[in-house]
Amino acid sequence: MEKKPYTLRELFFRHVAQTSSSPLGIKVDKADGVFLYSDGKAYLDFVSGVSVSNIGHHHPEVVEAVRRQADNYFHLMVYGEMIQAPQVLHAQLLTSLLPENLQSVYYVCSGSEANEGALKLAKRVTGRREMIGCISAYHGSTHGALSMMGGREFNYAFEPLLPDVGHIRFNSIEDLQKITTKTACVLIEPVQGEGGVILPERNYLEALRQRCTEVGALLIFDEVQTAFGRTGSMFAFLKYGVVPDILTLAKALGGGMPLGAFISSAENMGKLTFNPPLGHITTFGGHPVCCAAALASLKVLLRERWIEDVQRKSEMVEKLLKGHPLIKEIRRAGLLIAVDLGRADYAARMIPLLKEEGVISDYFLFNPTSFRIAPPLCISDEELKMGMDAVLRAVNKLVE
Repeated sequence: MEKKPYTLRELFFRHVAQTSSSPLGIKVDKADGVFLYSDGKAYLDFVSGVSVSNIGHHHPEVVEAVRRQADNYFHLMVYGEMIQAPQVLHAQLLTSLLPENLQSVYYVCSGSEANEGALKLAKRVTGRREMIGCISAYHGSTHGALSMMGGREFNYAFEPLLPDVGHIRFNSIEDLQKITTKTACVLIEPVQGEGGVILPERNYLEALRQRCTEVGALLIFDEVQTAFGRTGSMFAFLKYGVVPDILTLAKALGGGMPLGAFISSAENMGKLTFNPPLGHITTFGGHPVCCAAALASLKVLLRERWIEDVQRKSEMVEKLLKGHPLIKEIRRAGLLIAVDLGRADYAARMIPLLKEEGVISDYFLFNPTSFRIAPPLCISDEELKMGMDAVLRAVNKLVE
């Protein structure tokens, strides 16, 4: 008897490496706007590819930019050698939105690599080796980024990691004294994402900036998840008026294509060109097709009024959910929202329950009692209301 061919689902579990014991397992046929489509069913996307799809899925201007660039050329040579219009024009537009000390863009492929490059740059500029990260912060899964992660839940199995790495508590003024003249850099999120959407307390970022300046340490803001309107401003640090020495970006940067960057002054970046030369190199960083998508995506964000409407939509989410007896807290940074149920078992059950209701959500790495609401910024009031109705139905099922 002839054996039936494997289904796509069977091939997925047979050949595609898994990183969790219970993947969502949704076969995506199409994505458009705020929806994913699978076998005729529409799912409202409250993850946005972990804050990648800020302008929504399959935006026609991004699709057209990719097609147009693909007609000209794909990969040419290692980043930084040839003048490629998509890179140059995107860097020009991006830096026009940033302070004067953040005008030189080094393109990479991901958030992890952006943070790796930033750490290397800080060591090169300061000549120091000690680095400080934050407890309950995620910066990527490569060895350097993993070393900066505070808490051993996700990195103990890969020790030994980088030496000379310390950690501070987010929002602890007292811990800032751990930053000394031996410190090359502090890598921190202006809003903690995987910690469960933890906002900086009053004057904390200002005190951090002052301490880094006092001891000559570089301040690195990881805005991989919070940039491009997610928190209600183009970059989260602009809301707080505290400027880093190095900024790292990825996720929404590429408009759905893989792209990351670390950004600093031209003077700082110049240190990567000598002693040794090729201080950081990357084969695919700044890929022209990715940069074309990034440029189109950024133009859409600047033209549309989604960012200035983020705060209102965020407040709408809280208004629609607040008061439910099982919801203990709602923490918001624009449309990066943690709904805290106070119990890890409840939060874990919410992901499949929401899937049944046609909503895709996710958990937070360092906050097991919460689930995520982070839709594309283009979500309409009607779509948001539909999603909140689904959330409430799912929450009610927890005690049925």
